[in-house]
Amino acid sequence: MITQQDFMIISVMLFCIGVFIIVSKKNAIQVLIGIELMLNAAILNLVAFGKLDRANNGGQVFALFAIVLAAATTAVALAIILNVYRRYKTIDPDKINQLKD
Repeated sequence: MITQQDFMIISVMLFCIGVFIIVSKKNAIQVLIGIELMLNAAILNLVAFGKLDRANNGGQVFALFAIVLAAATTAVALAIILNVYRRYKTIDPDKINQLKD
């Protein structure tokens, strides 16, 4: 049987992998993937702790709300990355230092 501690260990591992990707990668899409991994770790925590609250299901409702927000922010971030690529022909955040008109 999967215990609460197993959920926490997987969540911490996902979060640490996400932080490592954000710190180490220089590609904007890979940074976005790291952010998504960190959001998934937080959502896993919400669902794991929501399992303990069987009366209100607050964890599951908030996790569903977080999934919808993560999908919306990913769509906006990809649109921004595509526009930056069209203008600068790169998605390396270090090479894009002039974000003015």
